[in-house]
Amino acid sequence: MTTRLLHPNAARDSRFKAMAADAYRAGHWVNTTLTDALKQAARETPDRVLLIEGDTRIDCATLYQQASHLAQALLARAPAGSVVSFMLPNWHEAATIYLASTLAGMVANPILPSLREREVDFILKDAGSRFLFLPARFRNFDYRAMADQLLEQRNEQTKPAPAIVVLRGDAGRHTAYQQLMDSPQTSTNLPALNPDSVRMLMYTSGTTGRAKGVLHSHNTLHALIRQLGEHWHIAPGDRFLVPSPISHIGGSIYAFECPLLLGSSAVLMENWQPEAAVELIDAQHCTHMAGATPFLEGLLTAAKQNNTRLESLKVFICGGAAVPPQLIRDAAEYLPNASVTRVYGSTEVPVTTVGAPLPEELDFAADTDGRAGIATVKLCEHTAAQQDEGEILARGAQMLLGYLHVEDDDSSFDKEGYFRTGDIGRLIEGSGTRYLQVTGRAKDIIIRNGENISPKELEDLLLSHPNISDIAIVGRPHKKTGERVCAVLVPTKTPGPDIKELFNFLVERGVAKFKAPEQVEYWEALPRNAAGKMLKHEIRASLIAAAVKSDP
Repeated sequence: MTTRLLHPNAARDSRFKAMAADAYRAGHWVNTTLTDALKQAARETPDRVLLIEGDTRIDCATLYQQASHLAQALLARAPAGSVVSFMLPNWHEAATIYLASTLAGMVANPILPSLREREVDFILKDAGSRFLFLPARFRNFDYRAMADQLLEQRNEQTKPAPAIVVLRGDAGRHTAYQQLMDSPQTSTNLPALNPDSVRMLMYTSGTTGRAKGVLHSHNTLHALIRQLGEHWHIAPGDRFLVPSPISHIGGSIYAFECPLLLGSSAVLMENWQPEAAVELIDAQHCTHMAGATPFLEGLLTAAKQNNTRLESLKVFICGGAAVPPQLIRDAAEYLPNASVTRVYGSTEVPVTTVGAPLPEELDFAADTDGRAGIATVKLCEHTAAQQDEGEILARGAQMLLGYLHVEDDDSSFDKEGYFRTGDIGRLIEGSGTRYLQVTGRAKDIIIRNGENISPKELEDLLLSHPNISDIAIVGRPHKKTGERVCAVLVPTKTPGPDIKELFNFLVERGVAKFKAPEQVEYWEALPRNAAGKMLKHEIRASLIAAAVKSDP
C-alpha cells in the first residue's frame, strides 16, 4: 500500500493483511491493474467500442491514446499519488480522466455535479486535490463561476489550490480540457503500479456530520467487477445503460471498469429521462441497467406507454434506496427476458449482496435484498433492532481499505475486520441459502413511548396504497412521547389519504397500532440525491422548522 493517502495504523495494517491474504488465496485479488486491461484491449481489440454518448463512440485504441496523453500532462504538473478530482455529468471525457489518473499513478476522486460550493470546498481541502475537472455550465449552473469563488477563498489559505480544468465551454482564466489534450507529448515515464495501492477516493453522502472519504484500491474494485460478471450474467458484447451518476460507485464501475474487465460497453445518459432511456435500450440493444427505485419505476412506466417490452434487457439491478416488493414483481412480469432484483451495498462494501437474479428466486428478489456474493454478512446486536434482527456487518474482497482519516476507521470495523454498515436487517433461509432483508437504519429508527418503529417497514407497506406515489416516514421530536411518527407523502391524486385512512390501511395488514403515523403532510415531491436516495434529514429539518413550539 504505497499511496500516501493510506496512513499507517496498527489496526488498519492488521485488517489489510488478513483481507489481502484471503482475497489472493481465493483469486479475487490479482497482480495486474486496470491499466493492464486497457493496454491489452487497445492492442488486441482496438476498434471495439467501449463508450457511447449520443453520436460519440470511443473505442479501445482511442481511449488508451487519450488517457495516456492526459496522464503525461498530469504528471508534468503534479507527482504520482496526487488526487485528481472531477465533478462531471455522464460524459465520455470522464472515462479518459479516470483512466489517465490511474495510468499516472494518481487517485481518482469523482464528485457529484449536484454538490455546490460548500461541499466541494470541503472535499477538495480534505483530499488535498491537485486538479479539479468540471463543466463550464451544466443544468443552468455556472461551474466556472463556482471555481472562481473557490480560488478566491483560497488566497488566504496555506494549502495550494487545485488546478481547474474546464470542459465543454469557455474556460475563462482556467485551463481548457482541450488545451491539455492538445499539449505536446512529453517523455514522462508512466509509473509502475501496485495493485494494492489506493486508486479511488469517493466521499460518502455525509447526511449526518462531515462526509468521509472512502479508499479503494485496484484490487478491491477488480474483485467487485469479477463478482458482477459471475452473478449478473455479463458477457463480452453486453451493453450497460448508465443513467446513474458516474460520481457514485455504481455508475463509475459500469462506465469505467466493466467495459475493460468484462468486455461490455456503456451507453451514457447525461440526464435521466425515462422515455429516452426506453428508446436507447431498444436502439442500442442494452442488456443491463442498474439504478434506484425511481429509475425502475420510470423505465417501467415509459416502456408500457411506448408499448415495448425491452426484450434486449437481461438484468435490472435495483438498489440504493427503498425498493417496494411489488415493483420488482411488476417489472419482472412485464420485462420478459430480464432478471429484476433488489441488491444491497454501499460505497464502502459495494454489492454486498448480488441480489436474487435466478428465475426461481423471484420471491426472494422482491421480498429480500438478495444473497451475499464474495462478501460475508453477519448480524450483531443493536438497540434499534427487533428480536430477529441485528446490525448488518460485512466483510469481503471488494471492501474499502479504510477511510481517508484513520480515526474514522475506529468505530467502523469490529475486531474481526467486518464493516459496520449502520443498517438493520434479518437473515431469511430459503433455497439452501440465506437472504438478507434490510429492515431499516440504525439511525433511522423512531422511538415513541419507548417502542421502536421501523420507518422502512411502514414505507414498504404504504407504497402499495393506491393513492400514494412516494412516501417518507420520519420522526420529529415530541415533548410527551419522545418522537411522533410523521408520514410525508406524495399523493397520486387529491385529496391524499388522511391519518385515519393510513391507520386503517396499516392495521388491516397486521401492523401494530402504535406504529401508525400521527401526522401526515402532502408534498409535491420528496427530496432525493442524484442516486435516488431519500434525503430524510432535509425532510425532518423542514418538519421541525414548521412545527409549532408545543405539540397538540
